[in-house]
Amino acid sequence: MTSPLPCPCDTGKPYERCCGRFHGGRPAPTAVALMRSRYSAFALGLGDYLLETWHPTTRPPSLDLDATTRWTGLTIEGTEAGQAWDTTGVVQFAAAWSTPEGDGVLRERSRFTLVDGRWYYVDGV
Repeated sequence: MTSPLPCPCDTGKPYERCCGRFHGGRPAPTAVALMRSRYSAFALGLGDYLLETWHPTTRPPSLDLDATTRWTGLTIEGTEAGQAWDTTGVVQFAAAWSTPEGDGVLRERSRFTLVDGRWYYVDGV
């Protein structure tokens, strides 16, 4: 018997019980859950999910994911609001990556908004 694959977002939960639910269509209940699912989408190459969860006012027309980038870890460094009863939220995170040219860490403070019961990524700095 094989064990379930762990979720790329580093919660320690199996993918299907973690971000897989959201990739399958269930709305993320909080801004941090959406952030984790978007990180997992980058790790798994799910560009359509990334565009679907990007707010229409800031969404690019298309997204080209670099197949040579391997996402190797996510750390949530802080959150502000972003709960089910909020309309906005902020998630600060560090995402480690590796490419054939070297390794690095992306740090971002991402803004999210809740529209009609769904969280959307707005932008980040």
